[in-house]
Amino acid sequence: MLLAIDVGNTNVVFAMFDGENMRTRWRIATDPRRTGDEYAVWLIQLMQIEGIERADVTAMIVSSVVPRTRHNLEVLAQKYFGVTPLFAGEGAAAWDFEIDVDEPRSLGADRAVNALAAHAKYPGDLIVIDFGTATTFDVVDSGGAYKGGIIAPGINLSLDALVNNTAKLPRIAIEAPRSNSVTGRNTEDQMLIGVFWGYVAMMEGLVARLKAEIGRPARVIATGGLAVLFGAHSDIFDEVDGDLTLQGLAMLARRAGAA
Repeated sequence: MLLAIDVGNTNVVFAMFDGENMRTRWRIATDPRRTGDEYAVWLIQLMQIEGIERADVTAMIVSSVVPRTRHNLEVLAQKYFGVTPLFAGEGAAAWDFEIDVDEPRSLGADRAVNALAAHAKYPGDLIVIDFGTATTFDVVDSGGAYKGGIIAPGINLSLDALVNNTAKLPRIAIEAPRSNSVTGRNTEDQMLIGVFWGYVAMMEGLVARLKAEIGRPARVIATGGLAVLFGAHSDIFDEVDGDLTLQGLAMLARRAGAA
């Protein structure tokens, strides 16, 4: 089985693949100080609950935007599973598509993996929106080339900035407003309207500008933790594919002959 690991700024997601099928996944908060031994204690217990043995893991691939986690994940792979991990974009797992931007090496591994997976799954020109710590918009042409994109603050970052830099505003949960009215009658509703519908308006406006710039029909793919929430309140998404990054990692591992 393949262990695929997506290291983001907020969470690390572990997924087990049996061939092309994702059997299960788990999530833990990102902490660069977490050792390989600590990962192992947590992960192996969860594997046992799912009936997965350590010996079942025959390959591991990692996509990371947090360089300080690398060594500890290498320890996890080598000490507890006896495998040498692949890292997305390196060696046998190097990108096999064009990255047509000014500084190709600056492209985050997660965004490149999303581009790979989206092109493999969906036809035509694509706009891939990933809801993470930051919200990214990535443009992939019909030939699979990565053409560039946009980085915006994630909605939770926006809310944190609002709460942390004001004296009296309370912390609220990210959810859809209870009514369609955009005239809030209390502080909490006004904050939620501003954050939620403001974010929807930002997404819709940027997608419209990207489509105009592409000049051809483009399919919009949403992924990441909040994709489902926003997908229920905007018609800009053609597909909501929450596991796109993990699926891309599995594809990359298979191309490298590791799964």
